[in-house]
Amino acid sequence: MDYFCYQENRLHCEQVPLDKIAQVVGTPFYCYSAGTLERHFDVFREAFASVDHLICYSVKANSSLAILDILVRRGSGFDIVSGGELERARRIGCPGQRIVFSGVGKSASEIKNALEYGILMFNVESPGELMRINTLAGQMGKKAPIALRINPDVNPVTHPYISTGLKRNKFGIPHAQALDLYRQAAALEHVTPIGLDCHIGSQLTTLEPFVEALQRVKQLLATLRKEGIAIRYLDLGGGLGIPYEAQQTPPNPERYARALLAELDGLDVVLILEPGRVIVGNAGILVTRVEYVKTGEEKRFIITDAGMNDLIRPALYDAYHTVLPVMRRFDREEILADVVGPICETGDFFARDRMLPEFYPGELLAVRSTGAYGFSMSSNYNTRPRVAEVMVRQNRFAVVRPRETIQQLLEQETLFT
Repeated sequence: MDYFCYQENRLHCEQVPLDKIAQVVGTPFYCYSAGTLERHFDVFREAFASVDHLICYSVKANSSLAILDILVRRGSGFDIVSGGELERARRIGCPGQRIVFSGVGKSASEIKNALEYGILMFNVESPGELMRINTLAGQMGKKAPIALRINPDVNPVTHPYISTGLKRNKFGIPHAQALDLYRQAAALEHVTPIGLDCHIGSQLTTLEPFVEALQRVKQLLATLRKEGIAIRYLDLGGGLGIPYEAQQTPPNPERYARALLAELDGLDVVLILEPGRVIVGNAGILVTRVEYVKTGEEKRFIITDAGMNDLIRPALYDAYHTVLPVMRRFDREEILADVVGPICETGDFFARDRMLPEFYPGELLAVRSTGAYGFSMSSNYNTRPRVAEVMVRQNRFAVVRPRETIQQLLEQETLFT
């Protein structure tokens, strides 16, 4: 459930009409619903209320400080994958003991900064990383808390670019090598194995892959405890999908929790979960204006002022996003059309071969379900400034990140003389 809906045929975010925001802010812009964010987080948290757990929102899904601030006030921790994301967590006051650090390529400076901040644990992805953490922790006179991220070789049945739990993926320690590496970690002077981590992919729409992965790591957990390696935290990552289109029905958080908790009964661990998309995906929308309508030989092209640099998911994953008129009308026929942007790439599209209401230049479109991996993956391709971000709460809205300017982009550059 989210709080984007039509009221008197004007698309609203909570109680604010999106066309009103467009008049003030201009287009394109991302708009987020604070009420939707809070509702999604609360539903997810309540689904796991019966067990000791920590929700670490996946910052890479959307790292807006305004969003992180809302979530940390709700009790969320963070799953981070870079030093920049650590700094974002620091800026909004997230305690270190609510932060886990994932990612395959942690630099020495990132590891040192995380140790200094006192994070809960590193999710270690390779033997080399383990040794680097041990060395740096020793230099700093610290003992680093770690988990090994296990690659269970489970097919998540999702887009190959967001699959992370197969043998051919770059992520994690192969399941067959994990026990030996835990033994090495336990023998090191400056690390302490306290957790076990497993994350198999993103936008999963069935429960079976989650359960299969959990069953595999449970066996490893039992073996580690028999050998005296005291694992207190079991990090099962994120990956729960959302409905991008009407016919999609991914499991809701309650079903997801029931499936996991049935397998966790009696394990005596603190469960860590890293939801991202399921919290923020349907809490955001991209609003864009039609520049031109072009009639080709086979179909029409609705050309907008937003492009693939603003929302790359359709080009990168062939992802589906619902496209809606901001001002709904019932006096127009539906036409077969592509919704495309101004970027000089054929892959610059938001919808292809879609039956849509007829649009005219100057009208507003809304691209739904863009709260996750929308702005966070945007770029300045074609020297295009990144768009504004707006937050709405009930009947109020505010710009939480102003639109970039071309001047700001160019002032970072110098000539070679």
